[in-house]
Amino acid sequence: MGSPGLNQARAKMVEAGVDPAAVEVFAHYYRLLEHGETGMIPESSIDPVDMPHLDDAQVDPEVAAEAVRHTAVIKLNGGLGTSMGMDRAKSLLCVRRGLSFLDIIARQILHLRREYDATLPLVFMNSFRTSADTLEALARYEDLPVAGLPLEFLQNKEPKLRVKDLTPISWPADPDLEWCPPGHGDLYTALVGTGLLDRLIDAGYRHVFVSNSDNLGAVPDAKVAGWFAASGAPFAIEAVRRSASDKKGGHFARRKVDGRIVLRETAQTLPEDRAALADLDRHRFTSTNNLWFDVAEMKRLMEERDGVLGLPLIRNEKTVDPSDPSTPTVVQIESAMGAAIEVFEGAQTIEVGRDRFVPVKTTNDLLVLRSDVYDLGTDFVMDQRSDDLPYVELDADYYRLVEEFDRRFPEGAPSLREADAFRVDGDWTFGRDIQVVGDVSLERPDGAQRVAAGTVLSSSDLGEGLDG
Repeated sequence: MGSPGLNQARAKMVEAGVDPAAVEVFAHYYRLLEHGETGMIPESSIDPVDMPHLDDAQVDPEVAAEAVRHTAVIKLNGGLGTSMGMDRAKSLLCVRRGLSFLDIIARQILHLRREYDATLPLVFMNSFRTSADTLEALARYEDLPVAGLPLEFLQNKEPKLRVKDLTPISWPADPDLEWCPPGHGDLYTALVGTGLLDRLIDAGYRHVFVSNSDNLGAVPDAKVAGWFAASGAPFAIEAVRRSASDKKGGHFARRKVDGRIVLRETAQTLPEDRAALADLDRHRFTSTNNLWFDVAEMKRLMEERDGVLGLPLIRNEKTVDPSDPSTPTVVQIESAMGAAIEVFEGAQTIEVGRDRFVPVKTTNDLLVLRSDVYDLGTDFVMDQRSDDLPYVELDADYYRLVEEFDRRFPEGAPSLREADAFRVDGDWTFGRDIQVVGDVSLERPDGAQRVAAGTVLSSSDLGEGLDG
C-alpha cells in the first residue's frame, strides 16, 4: 500500500511520465527516509584510506589505445548554475576565446577520436532544463553524434517533499520548482531506463567514463583508460589529494565492518564529526567525480538488484525556490554516483594529478580557469602552467553572480600565474593586463574603485594604479 505521502508522490511521477524504474528507486529511498534513515556515516565506522598514484602505473601504450577505442564518454550536464545567477546550462558559460565548456568538451573528444582512430561516443546526461540549450549549442558540431547512439539522455525527476509530512509540495507560482533531480546517482537508473546501457553493450563498448561537464580537466585520458582496463576492476574513481579548499567536501574512507571503500559526502557527516571531515592529514583524498565502470558488470548488478543499485541515501533540505530563502523548506531525496564504489566488489581508486580536477562551482573558480594559470592546448586540454593553484576569494556581494562578475572584469581575467592568493573585498573593477603577484588582498573601499590597466598588484605595494 505505502504511506499517503509515497502514494501521492508515485501518482505525481506517473502522471508526469517518469520512467517506472525511476519511480521504484524513488519509492526505495522514500521508505528509508520515512523510517528515519539519514544516510549518515559516523567517523567511528570508518578508517582513512590510501591508494596508488597514476604516475606509478605502468600502462602499455597499445593497451591504452585499445581501451580508448572501447570507451564511451558521459558528461553530467543537468546543472543550471543557479548559485551563480544562471538560468541556463552552466556548461554554456564562456571559458575563453569565445569557447564555452561545451565547445571545449566537444573539441577534446573530436581530437582524441583522430589521435586514436576511436569512435569515442560522447553522450550528455541532461535535465529537462538543460536539454534544449545544450543540443542547440552542439548543433554546430555535425560530426559529434555517433551512429546508433543518442547525443543525450535525460536524468529523471522526482517531487520535492514537505518537511513536516513528506508529501509532494505544490507551487503554482512555478510548477517546475515542484520537481528536483534525484542527484547524480540517478545516472545508473537513467542508463537502464532509457535503454542506453544495452545500446552501448550491443555496440561493443566495454567501459564508460563519466565526469561533470564543468570539469574541463576530465578528459578520457588514454593512460587512465588503459589502467582501468588492465585492472580488471568493475568500477573505479579518480581521486586527488585534498587541499584547503576541500575541507568541507567529501572524502574516501574504508568501512570497518566489511573493508569496502566508501565515499562520505558532507551531507552524510554528523555535526560532531565535522572536525574529522576537515582533517586533511586524516582523510587525504577527495573524489574528482571522474569515474569508470565496466558496462557488462553494471548491467549484471542492476539486473541482480531489480534496477535498484542501493546507493546510500542523501537527505538534502533546501527551499522550494533555491533563489529565495523565504520560501518553504523541502526535502530532496538524493544519491551520489560515486557512492557506487561501495556496491561493486573489487572497486578501486587511483590518485591523479590536480590537473584532472578543475571544477567550476563559483566565480572564484571561473576566474582561475579564465586566467593564464591554464593554457588551452591544441588538443583543447586545459594545461596548468603554474606549480600550484592560487587561492581566490571574491566578495560574494559583488562577484557571486556571473553577470556582476563579468561587469567587473570587462577586459578579462588578471594574470594569476605568479599569485599565491587573491582576495577582493568590496566593489572593484579591473582593467586590461592586470598582474597579481604573491599574496594579494584588496580591502573594501569607500564606494567603487578601479584597478587601472597594466597594474601589478603585489603584497609589497598595493598603492599604485588604484583609481578612485
